[in-house]
Amino acid sequence: MSNTQAADYITVAMARLIQDGERVFHGVASPMPAVAIQLAKKLHAKNAVYLSIPGGVDAEPTSFSGYSSADPALREGSISDFPLSEIFDLSARGALDVAFLSGAQIDKYGRLNLSAIGAYDKPKVRLPGGAGSAALLPTVKRGILWKTSHDRRSLVEKLDIITAAGNTEFVITPLGVFKRGENDGRLRLYAVFPNSSVEEIADNTGFEVEKHEEYTEFPPITDQEFELLKLIDRNGTRYSEFQ
Repeated sequence: MSNTQAADYITVAMARLIQDGERVFHGVASPMPAVAIQLAKKLHAKNAVYLSIPGGVDAEPTSFSGYSSADPALREGSISDFPLSEIFDLSARGALDVAFLSGAQIDKYGRLNLSAIGAYDKPKVRLPGGAGSAALLPTVKRGILWKTSHDRRSLVEKLDIITAAGNTEFVITPLGVFKRGENDGRLRLYAVFPNSSVEEIADNTGFEVEKHEEYTEFPPITDQEFELLKLIDRNGTRYSEFQ
């Protein structure tokens, strides 16, 4: 699958997982979630509430002109202000429904490493750190994680360092979607994107891949979804995550 196709499928998968009426947040460097929230609000989740780092509520940007998801332009059309500091309080009170997060490594339990590759005191790579993830993932009702790569270095059996852990529900990659089990907390394969396969996913995953009880082949992107993607994201900002 090309990077263009992968970005479209990841974005649509994110949008389909947003439920009507949910309060939804995404962090920095998150073009695909930003577009996905707008897509969901135009389709099945018209009453979802969009919260973002710039501090606007239910913004409706006329275009995504830059690659920063902290761009003040993302406040365009906001109905009110809601500063970033309040997001963490909202989540701590159990009132934030969805947070889109990512990291360098994700393990079989949906935990994140954003701290370092290798030993923390002498790392091979020093990463930017957990920022809000360590506070949000344990408190948000539903954590939806994503990666722009799907390989054994990024989807691992064991994290080098656990930066954030908690309420991960889904993990989305360029090949498909994992869902966390309610009983044992392990990620299992929930859906496979077109042009991928269970075998390809198993070969490129660092932990054992088992099918979720709700496993399905991912329904193709509809004409309506694709036309709305082009309307919402005229500049193709979602593709920037693969550059």
